[in-house]
Amino acid sequence: ITKKAKEYNITVGWDLAHAAGNVELELHDWGVDFASWCTYKYMNSGPGAPSGVYVHEKHANNTNLPRFAGWWGYDQSTRFMMEPGFKPMYGADGWQQSNGPALAMCTVDTSLELFMTATREKLFAKRDQITAYLQWLIEKIIEKHSLKNVSINTPSNTNERGSQLSVEFIGEGKKLFNYLMDNSILVDWREPGVIRFAPVPLYNSYIDVWQTAQVLSAYFEQR
Repeated sequence: ITKKAKEYNITVGWDLAHAAGNVELELHDWGVDFASWCTYKYMNSGPGAPSGVYVHEKHANNTNLPRFAGWWGYDQSTRFMMEPGFKPMYGADGWQQSNGPALAMCTVDTSLELFMTATREKLFAKRDQITAYLQWLIEKIIEKHSLKNVSINTPSNTNERGSQLSVEFIGEGKKLFNYLMDNSILVDWREPGVIRFAPVPLYNSYIDVWQTAQVLSAYFEQR
């Protein structure tokens, strides 16, 4: 999409939401102009954690770009001179509004340290394997119990998904969701009948996935 948009000289910004920490991103090489994302989910920083922002370096010194000029984005070397106008910091720093919350930033810093230690190559390799393993187990459950009202909505192609499977349970999704949560399987609910499973490679194990499948299978066995 970015490549096609650039053929027409269109500025491209991406809302990456939960893509950060979950799928491969090469924003600079792709020519993306700007982007933003959450850190609380796949970046493991918890509710209320600060968002991330990216600005392509070709825009780093462009003072003509419209922006919400904030105190923390003003050039640090002359910030306290309190001069008229706005002189932005170089790069994405020039778009900052105010100082980040110190305690919340600590969780992001710690998470990024873990990512750097694990390396994204190893994490993404495990992401594909552990998600495929979960898919295989769910498909076996569908087959075993002849479930006509269950389907996996997430693409099977690993290049078209991260570490998540959206599974639709027509007619009994909320009941199953409550059953899973009551049995310590933490999942996410989306109306009208979708349960989202997210085996995160940084801290979920293959045993976690296997245990999830056992609880899921037990639900259909006792119906």
